[in-house]
Amino acid sequence: MRGSLRTSCLVAAALLVPLSASANEGLLVMQENPAEWVMPTGNYANHRYSKLAQINTGNAGQLQVAWTFSTGVLRGHEGGPLIIGDTMYVHAPFPNTVYALDLNNDATIKWKYEPKQDPDTIPVMCCDTVNRGPAYGDGKIFLYQADTTLVALDANTGKVLWKAVNGDPKVGATGTSAPMVVKDKVIVGISGGEFGVRGHLTAYDINTGKQVWRGYSMGPDSDTLMDPKKTTHLGKAVGKDSGTNTWEGDQWKIGGGTTWGWYSYDPELDLIYYGSGNPSTWNPAQRPGDNRWSMAIWARNPDTGMTKWVYQMTPHDEWDYDGINEMILADIPVKGKTRKALVHFDRNGFGYTLDRETGELLVAEKFDPAVNWATHVDMETGRPQVVSQYSTDQNGEDVNSTGICPAALGSKDQQPAAFSPRTGLFYVPTNHVCMDYEPFRVSYTAGQPYVGATLSMYPAPGGKHMGNFIAWDASKGAIVWSNPELFSVWSGALATAGDVVFYGTLEGYLKAVDASTGRELYSFKTPSGIIGNVTTYMHRGQQYVAVLSGVGGWAGIGLAAGLTEPQAGLGAVGGYAALSNYTALGGQLTVFKLPD
Repeated sequence: MRGSLRTSCLVAAALLVPLSASANEGLLVMQENPAEWVMPTGNYANHRYSKLAQINTGNAGQLQVAWTFSTGVLRGHEGGPLIIGDTMYVHAPFPNTVYALDLNNDATIKWKYEPKQDPDTIPVMCCDTVNRGPAYGDGKIFLYQADTTLVALDANTGKVLWKAVNGDPKVGATGTSAPMVVKDKVIVGISGGEFGVRGHLTAYDINTGKQVWRGYSMGPDSDTLMDPKKTTHLGKAVGKDSGTNTWEGDQWKIGGGTTWGWYSYDPELDLIYYGSGNPSTWNPAQRPGDNRWSMAIWARNPDTGMTKWVYQMTPHDEWDYDGINEMILADIPVKGKTRKALVHFDRNGFGYTLDRETGELLVAEKFDPAVNWATHVDMETGRPQVVSQYSTDQNGEDVNSTGICPAALGSKDQQPAAFSPRTGLFYVPTNHVCMDYEPFRVSYTAGQPYVGATLSMYPAPGGKHMGNFIAWDASKGAIVWSNPELFSVWSGALATAGDVVFYGTLEGYLKAVDASTGRELYSFKTPSGIIGNVTTYMHRGQQYVAVLSGVGGWAGIGLAAGLTEPQAGLGAVGGYAALSNYTALGGQLTVFKLPD
């Protein structure tokens, strides 16, 4: 990498962690200790980067399995473990069991918490029974259960300290995301856009579980927590009731925009960032207008929930291009000036770089060459320029639009990218998949699917691979290198100071590649497909790399749930039918290290 960019990024990384007296001091300090992994995202900036360098480009090829642990569950294993001191916290899909493992004693189980949940929650989980992991703060482990119960557990004993219910599964609301602890609050979102659930982000008191604030994705200003004169969209005030006036009638009340992705926090600006998902229903003709504020990037104050700025990426979404993917905070040079940037790889196939203080749009470029539904993003209006051929809203008629790229699962779904301050590059797991999309009219019934579209998915033109793992220059909006993969890359990435980047594949391989070139350094096939996020930590002088395997998630829903109809699983089953030739169900944590 060019020296000036690398130097700028190194300085930027240091500036990202001010010791703000108002922030959660414990986590601000702990996130700097590379021996631990104290947040699902690695740090508040969502870097998924470790300063550990014992494993490097020179020795990564010597990695070997150190130990394994079975979770006892055979569904999709997203997320990854936390390492706090000498304890590892491992989670599982429904029923969302949490294990505390003693790293000083052969990873024996210190305690186990297994929630008792109504199995009727399972049918309203749209894309497998996944959970993206627990969070830690103030001596507590926070688990967000599938039934939307937020549980605070004593980190040492597993004792339940309090519970709070965040939604109602009977109307389709579920919990799949990892919580985030900011100051004295626990932040959680909500899943269920395919059931007409109106999205919201909610803050709970870390000590009592009492709800402090809730900001909805759409609705009047009092619900979205917007000041019509101060909250901005691309530098302009949003105006009164912006969350209702681009909806027809009361459609916003069942408007989707759920918040089941990842959250980040800038302690210097005192803002939390996240994305809202697709509007409901998937049939765009039934909800004319821009459908604000679905498909948007949000910046909120963590104390009050008030929105500073918002940017809608895909107005009037016609393709289910959920906007929930992670926001990565990094100070990077853009057009010769170092900017406090937010980098986001959206389902719609565009990689966005924004000023995270103001919401100014700086870069918007395609991060997969197959993307065809829009030609480009207008940098003045922020609107993608839609290609009419690939619109699914064809004058209100139910037309089967074919050859749309990407498919509904996007050029990237929730599987988080990583950022290395050493190289200044972002490492992105991607999908190289297209679709046919046919809307149909659907009526809303609480607790019943509110989709209104039939999908078929298949590899992008060429048909040789369904995924790529790429390195991205967010300053320019350009791919630096790209490694093709047979199936979509559905695991989260990890970058390290050893200039090694790790990711997993749907066939089950953990891979280590050179951060600068993408050259493969190591590969090992775990017992099941990997949709988990790679984690690293140090224990007794040894660096370890850990990953959950257990095929599932949206791409693997056919295997996970035993579905066979090609258009089942919201279109994914047919697209990934060949996956059963490469892997089977499982639920295992695999931990790697260098030879002694």
